[in-house]
Amino acid sequence: MSVSPARATAFDILLRVEQEDSYASELLHSARCAELTTADHALATELVMGVLRWRSSLDAAIAKASSQRLEKLDPEVLIALRLGAYQMGWLDRIPARAAIHESVELVKRARKRSAVPFANAVLRKLAQSLTAGEARTNLIQSASAPDALATASAHPGWLVERWVPQFGLDVARQVCSYDQSIPVTALRLRAPSAEEELRRAGIELVAGAVLAGARRVCSGDITKTKAFDEGRVAIQDEASQLVAALVGKGTRILDCCAAPGGKTWGIADHNPEATIVAVELHPHRAEGLRKRIAAKNLQVVTADVRELPVRERFDRVLVDVPCSGTGTLARNPEIKWRLKPADLTDLRARQLSILESAMKQVAPGGKLVYSTCSLEKEENESVVDQALRTHESFRLRDHRVELERLRTDGQLVAKHLDSFLHGPYLRTIPGLHPCDGFFVAIFERPN
Repeated sequence: MSVSPARATAFDILLRVEQEDSYASELLHSARCAELTTADHALATELVMGVLRWRSSLDAAIAKASSQRLEKLDPEVLIALRLGAYQMGWLDRIPARAAIHESVELVKRARKRSAVPFANAVLRKLAQSLTAGEARTNLIQSASAPDALATASAHPGWLVERWVPQFGLDVARQVCSYDQSIPVTALRLRAPSAEEELRRAGIELVAGAVLAGARRVCSGDITKTKAFDEGRVAIQDEASQLVAALVGKGTRILDCCAAPGGKTWGIADHNPEATIVAVELHPHRAEGLRKRIAAKNLQVVTADVRELPVRERFDRVLVDVPCSGTGTLARNPEIKWRLKPADLTDLRARQLSILESAMKQVAPGGKLVYSTCSLEKEENESVVDQALRTHESFRLRDHRVELERLRTDGQLVAKHLDSFLHGPYLRTIPGLHPCDGFFVAIFERPN
């Protein structure tokens, strides 16, 4: 019996994530996955994201049932075991015999036949020890210390140990719980007619929780619709949409780290008459940006923003820097297993150099929006504080005023604005807010 398409696809994606540092969300929307049926694609997505979210918990269960140390196992064997364990311990609709059989078949398919008896024995032990549908949320909510919370929520201990003193235990629980859930698909409506068009296509929508122009998908596959294919609607988390909205109106706008282009697209839609320059370091990503956004007023420049070949200054600048992504772990769970504490120091140095270069491009009276999708101080407050010390001509704008502006304009529908404010900064926290975690600092350069 051959392996089902969904499980074979999930196995191949997980192996690439493990060996090539690929991103699961991108692979799940690749050409190969487009060939799957809707049901198979849904199962493959469930398996891939579930295994990545719960990897440490899966490995702990496998280690108890294994006669060999996990680090001694071939990655193909370990991934097959993780897939089997996830199906038996986290999904209640798949019989254990099916999970065992197909996981063993995956080992054979990977040409690891010598490991077949071992894999079969481990999976059968797991079938006896794992309980499908176990209430793990209760374990997360009852955790009373960082180490217990990290174990219950399948997060690296060092991350949780940072978050508890920074946010408090209750909020850290909310973050971890959100990271282990399936995040809602949020949309940005680019055309007023798109909403009714999507409803006719069988997509069930509800209003956005943060922005008036956002919608949330309750059911249906948005990627199969004509409105999505033709760009009348874009998939974009509401926190990301908020960052683009905070850039506001301008005549010359610079987007410093533009790809994949969601924020660039939002800025272009809100500024149809402005000249917009989008800078992207990597040529293939810059080309993807050109293909995705066919706006006449958009110029895509392939360059390092720290050596920008542009002399004119801009009245609006967005600096959405490359970051750790710890605010997006629900969508990109592989990040938490790759990230190391030392990475934050390296990222901070890069982010600071990008920000300081971008500050030179701001015209007098102009505004610069610095943002990350990180929860870590090194990438957020630390970068901004250092930049302000070095560039004394800049100051921070009042973020409450900026949010009130969006509310007055009819763009912002979120209530309780105080929850978005953190000292002089704006911050969204997964679980506390219904979106990814973002940090925003808005600079202004006086005339």
